[in-house]
Amino acid sequence: MNTPSKFVYVFGNSRTEGAAAMKNLLGGKGANLAEMCRLGITVPSGFTISTEACTAFTAQGRDAVFQLIQAEVLVGVRFVETEMGKQFGNAHDPLLLSVRSGARASMPGMMDTILNLGLNDEAVVGLARKSNNERFAWDSYRRFVQMYGDVVMGLKPVSKEDHDPFEVIIDMVKDQKGVKLDTELDADDLKELVQRFKALIRARIGRDFPTDPWEQLWGAVWAVFESWNNERACVYRELNDIPASWGTAVNVQAMVFGNLGDNSATGVAFSRDAGTGEDLFNGEFLVNAQGEDVVAGIRTPQQVSLVGSQRWAELALVSEEERKANYPSLEELMPGIYQELLHAETTLENHFSDMQDMEFTIQEGKLWMLQTRNGKRTGAAMVRIAMEMLKQGMIDEKTALLRVAPDRLNELLHPIFDPRALTAASPIARGLPASPGAATGQIVFFADEAETWFKAGKDVILVRQETSPEDLRGMSVAKGILTARGGMTSHAAVVARGMGKCCVSGAGAVHVDLKARTMTVGDVVYHEGDWISLNGSTGEVYVGKIDTKDAELSGDFGALMALTDKYKRLEIRANADSPADAKVAHNFGAAGIGLCRTEHMFFEGERILAVREMILADNEAGRRKALTKLLPMQRGDFEGLFREMHDLPVTIRLLDPPLHEFLPHDDANQRVMAAEMKVPLGKIKMRVEELHEFNPMMGHRGCRLGISYPEITEMQTRAVIEAALNVRTLGIHVKAEIMVPLVGTVREFNAQAEVIRRTAAAVFAERGETLDYLLGTMIETPRAALIADSIGKQAEFFSFGTNDLTQMTLGFSRDDAGKFLPDYLKRGIYEHDPFRSIDQKGVGALVQMAVERGRSVRPDMEMGVCGEHGGDPASVAFFHRAGLDYVSCSPYRVPIARLAAAQAAIAG
Repeated sequence: MNTPSKFVYVFGNSRTEGAAAMKNLLGGKGANLAEMCRLGITVPSGFTISTEACTAFTAQGRDAVFQLIQAEVLVGVRFVETEMGKQFGNAHDPLLLSVRSGARASMPGMMDTILNLGLNDEAVVGLARKSNNERFAWDSYRRFVQMYGDVVMGLKPVSKEDHDPFEVIIDMVKDQKGVKLDTELDADDLKELVQRFKALIRARIGRDFPTDPWEQLWGAVWAVFESWNNERACVYRELNDIPASWGTAVNVQAMVFGNLGDNSATGVAFSRDAGTGEDLFNGEFLVNAQGEDVVAGIRTPQQVSLVGSQRWAELALVSEEERKANYPSLEELMPGIYQELLHAETTLENHFSDMQDMEFTIQEGKLWMLQTRNGKRTGAAMVRIAMEMLKQGMIDEKTALLRVAPDRLNELLHPIFDPRALTAASPIARGLPASPGAATGQIVFFADEAETWFKAGKDVILVRQETSPEDLRGMSVAKGILTARGGMTSHAAVVARGMGKCCVSGAGAVHVDLKARTMTVGDVVYHEGDWISLNGSTGEVYVGKIDTKDAELSGDFGALMALTDKYKRLEIRANADSPADAKVAHNFGAAGIGLCRTEHMFFEGERILAVREMILADNEAGRRKALTKLLPMQRGDFEGLFREMHDLPVTIRLLDPPLHEFLPHDDANQRVMAAEMKVPLGKIKMRVEELHEFNPMMGHRGCRLGISYPEITEMQTRAVIEAALNVRTLGIHVKAEIMVPLVGTVREFNAQAEVIRRTAAAVFAERGETLDYLLGTMIETPRAALIADSIGKQAEFFSFGTNDLTQMTLGFSRDDAGKFLPDYLKRGIYEHDPFRSIDQKGVGALVQMAVERGRSVRPDMEMGVCGEHGGDPASVAFFHRAGLDYVSCSPYRVPIARLAAAQAAIAG
């Protein structure tokens, strides 16, 4: 590997070596500091140590990197001394520095900032004399020792139950003085704190606090590099797919002080509202304070703008008189500075063409800009800002589409917790954010009882160890679903997303005791009827009621969706099993139904009894008798789907799951079934035993059921064709697509195709009319992908069932992989959960192979995806490149997939 020739880049009023385009090398913070200097904005001078130095630090260690960068760091410090007119290490008029991390991707909280670096017992005296403010000098020294002792020297609480040891000492001194606020401590108090802090460091760490400014600086630099691999940074990178190879830069900058009196201040500002996206300059500041004070919560910050101040006062129930007296805005307090800040904000937003998050300090009446970056924002704000900037001519259509992260649209589509209500709540457990939204209800442990409670007008949360298809009706009436086991593609997760239900799955801290009807978390036991709240967007579980509110779909959302249609090539269909699902999908812009799972229709009302009658039948005649009862029910379901989709394609998958899923496996429910159906209990138990399989997901299911019991395929085909003919009389151009699941050989497909075509021909003869329909198959076994050319000669379309294709290719059970996948991801064995984002190198290669082989024999063959990957933005981009025609996903992910498809087309 070649060693870079340069590691340190300076920025200042006289000379700037970096630029915004150098973000990968200088990190976002360093690149933007340099860019502000280029724009003529007043910035304290400094230098950036590049991300390449961090990469070298990780690979080669501290000593090697010291040799690489020592001379350049010295040059950087000398540059800052010249720019600021002060000398680093001078005891009479010291140049003090701040040291901050800054990766190319914003990583909040990776490492805390070090302020006032360069102070020692001599320099603090010089600072006090130069500033003519002894309290300021010792307050700066106290802050520096506290920050450095924590961040660099690693003095932490000995256990998570302990308080910050520095804060404990501060509280003791305040108690002795009889004061409540840090600002009420005088210079002598602060001197005492410094000495006690140093003694604490010596006692706990075993070495003295460093007094040499250069030792302090190098210690801070190494701390930044080491922070790149600390636990919180690793977790953040894992959650946000940030490669470890990127590294972080170090930003060393001259200190300016917001705590030099009432003509000094510090704050944070946003060029637009990060919560709503409103084009409103806003922010918070504190007079006579340093940076961390604004976010520490010790003092109530004031608002930057007058409008923001008045809005804050309304929420805080503060009168206008009290607001003016105690919480005036910066616009009112320092109007000249406010106008300078407003000019800087406008300049930066126009230059970066994006909402800016800025930090600033006012030192004795002079404004200094410390940082700017593209601000983080809510999903709603993301959409509004993109569309308003498009209207304002700041960005073009493609940029507007690329500005919105597809997954953030979740926040606009589901109910959310009222942010004010969340401030007083703490989660009791965390699981996987399986289906977004917010839900509050009473704990219920059984699906049938969830229905009973729902009919009684109660809001319920269905809590299960894990769910099964038998729980479907209970899930459909629950406000939310919580499971102790299961992953992102478990039954609970998949069905909940399809229903638009809030769901938290795999909450390992939750222990469910169905017999006792209790849920235990730690030492706390929750009983049936207790209230809990779920945040399906974060995976958090709360005790009690938390107020929710419906997300509002603004006109900007509709405009964004219209824009996706202009650029995307992939069509977006929905996985929908009922007219209600189809209606939601259609309203969100679905171009049809890509998967109707017919088995989900079998669990409502008397249908489950008819299905169980078919399963218990001793012969074909008995099965046909039961299927006759199901025929009108299925036909009615299909009619509803065709009506809702109105001229759009509807793909109907024939029965897929093994028959044992329709029978109860516990003695109590078997007895209930025996009584309802008036059959001997022994017969039910015997049939359950006969249907038992060691690996049912690879057993008697899919097309194998139709081959064993062709009468099932006949009934479902008749229901589809008759429904299509009936709906056509309403003037609707029905596009029916019948899909055979789980084929692995051409003969399997042909066996089912013969039954389907024969049954359709019989219906046409009975009705005296015909209808075009497509007959295709799911590609969900590796063998089907390998022989796609042979299958393609017979099938008219392919739909990739990537859930099963993933587990069969990887040899992972999607319901059990949660036990080891987190460790795999942490260790880098897999970069992503393959059930959330498609394994492009393995499963994806099979998809590409099947596409190529299928189209080699049928060039115009329609191909799509109906697995859960159809709603994952990264997977959608892959399917676009693979040349598929559509992806199908749960109704509430249709807008997400539409945006991802447009972004994929723009990316090329």
